[in-house]
Amino acid sequence: MADTRQPEPNMQSAVDRMMPSEVTEYKDSLKGRVRVVVVTPEKAVLDKTAEMVVLPMFDGELGVLPGRAPIIGRLGAGELRLKNGGAAERWFVEAGFVQVRSNVVTVLTAKARPAAEVTADMAAAAAAEVEAMPAATAVERANKTRARDRAQGLKRVAAKNTVA
Repeated sequence: MADTRQPEPNMQSAVDRMMPSEVTEYKDSLKGRVRVVVVTPEKAVLDKTAEMVVLPMFDGELGVLPGRAPIIGRLGAGELRLKNGGAAERWFVEAGFVQVRSNVVTVLTAKARPAAEVTADMAAAAAAEVEAMPAATAVERANKTRARDRAQGLKRVAAKNTVA
């Protein structure tokens, strides 16, 4: 037969029940949501909650819902989307890394900006920079590949801005 007795109350459980802490209240507000933190070398650019987050990975997209299993991955240059109901907040992020753990998505990237700030001229300038880069050594080829990925990400985000 299962033991259905309640645990004996102690001082801490009484305090938690009568005076919830800021941490407890914050955790309650996150139920059904994920927290997104985007960090660049200069500062934390974004710290918000969303019902779903879509990340541009180096090999496709990753959607993150509350309760997602922990993961660490390589971020690609492209559009990060925070979805709340029918609305989506869009950001352009450069390549970097992402960690998903305990309903917190942490994005480490060189640069991030709101997608609305990305223009077709920026994408064209990035593509022109790629063409001007040398590719004689392995390091130069790797740098050119990263720059090409960034230019393609800018182009995709800028194309969505003209449609929207």
